[in-house]
Amino acid sequence: MSDYQFCPRCAKSLIERADVDTDGGLPRRACPDDTCGFVHWNNPVPVVAAIVEYEGKILLARNAAWAEGVFALITGFLENGETPEAGIAREVLEETSLHVETAELIGVYEFIRKNELIIAYHVRAHGEIALSPELLEYRLVEPAKLRPWRAGTGQALGEWMRRRGLPFEFVERPGQ
Repeated sequence: MSDYQFCPRCAKSLIERADVDTDGGLPRRACPDDTCGFVHWNNPVPVVAAIVEYEGKILLARNAAWAEGVFALITGFLENGETPEAGIAREVLEETSLHVETAELIGVYEFIRKNELIIAYHVRAHGEIALSPELLEYRLVEPAKLRPWRAGTGQALGEWMRRRGLPFEFVERPGQ
């Protein structure tokens, strides 16, 4: 459930409610004041992810907040009014300084643990790699040596590898 405690409109404490008529009986945080009407829907957030192909290898990066040895795909949130294709090109540029040449949709994947809906692409990119401050380091990995994890972006990476006939096994979490 969400971490909303107070109504952003009138500041009253939110209550849990399940309205079978309007939201299928799912519990929601809502304002108890019927004149306010605020409901926190807590819908999944759209995230774009890129399998970045650069000079024949796949670029994986380590976020500054992650443990040493944990590398993953380039990801980011969509901006208001942005298409997923524009969003992934922007994220790749912002995080790596690389320019996207082509973007092919791999699929859409749930990441329930973080309440996200991941829109994953395979992109070919060019330029000189320069990481944003949120990323500490990167690796360029031969596609056959990739090790996708079982959730989120790992599902997209596994699908991309499967389509290319590359053998793979899922690991329990990134970095294993």
